[in-house]
Amino acid sequence: MKIALTGATGFIGTKLVAALFARGDQVTVLTRDAQRAKDKVPGASIVEANLEQAGAWQASLDGVDAIIHLAGESIAGKRWDARQKQILRDSRIESTRNIVEAIGKAASRPRVLVSASGVDYYPFAKTALGDFDDDEVTETDPAGDDFLAKLCKAWEAEASTAEQLGVRVVMMRTGVVLGERGGALAKMETPFKLFAGGRIGSGQQWFSWIHVEDVLAAYLAAVDDARYRGPLNLVTDSVRNAEFSKQLGHALHRPSWLPVPAFALRIAVGELAETLLNGRRVVPAGLRTLGFAWKHPELPEALKSVA
Repeated sequence: MKIALTGATGFIGTKLVAALFARGDQVTVLTRDAQRAKDKVPGASIVEANLEQAGAWQASLDGVDAIIHLAGESIAGKRWDARQKQILRDSRIESTRNIVEAIGKAASRPRVLVSASGVDYYPFAKTALGDFDDDEVTETDPAGDDFLAKLCKAWEAEASTAEQLGVRVVMMRTGVVLGERGGALAKMETPFKLFAGGRIGSGQQWFSWIHVEDVLAAYLAAVDDARYRGPLNLVTDSVRNAEFSKQLGHALHRPSWLPVPAFALRIAVGELAETLLNGRRVVPAGLRTLGFAWKHPELPEALKSVA
């Protein structure tokens, strides 16, 4: 198959390109930094593109069988001032809008658009009494009203417009991805390796996770299987943050005794702290219905394989 991919030089993207090559697909990478892409994903066709602006790059989507859209500014890179929030929006919403515009112009349109999204789509599970709601969250639950929830909702709305062009659309509402040498786990491991790891805040908030190998398998399935459609919770399970911290400490052979106080986290990262201090018990209802088989269904084994 001919696959076009954005975000190919990122933590998931580089691994996904390798997985596509392994099964014989032709991969076209759309990227702002062509030289970096040549270094990170050798063998791919490189198209230099500023996805946030319409341009000549849009013609490269004519004739591809599938588009996988992973590009988006990291939510954890900088504090969320007004400028950074706009960067987060544009990198997701404007890029998706331009991709769908390119699909509309194409003489030969792709069969499927698989777009990244996040479990941040859902409202926080914290109740008015200050505890955490244990109700499971599935793809049928409504969106939240905080910044990230609104961002995910708008992002998915742009991707969904491709359905009007006869393209099957899948939105991957992804939890925290566990994998070696990068991603969220690399940041979480550091304090544990320094014997300073522990739960965040109360530790009772829900934490949704998935192993990177299962992420890759789900994306490939979404490309191939016409039953994959609409939003899917790309998670394995949700555990309490305290339990996750305990299991990460075990995997690293380090204690998990030093909690991160809520007030200190708010001082350190600002509004992002609310995402870390709150959570939701997201379950992969859609993937279960589709019969998806996880390679790493248990947290202790999943952490051991990557830590």
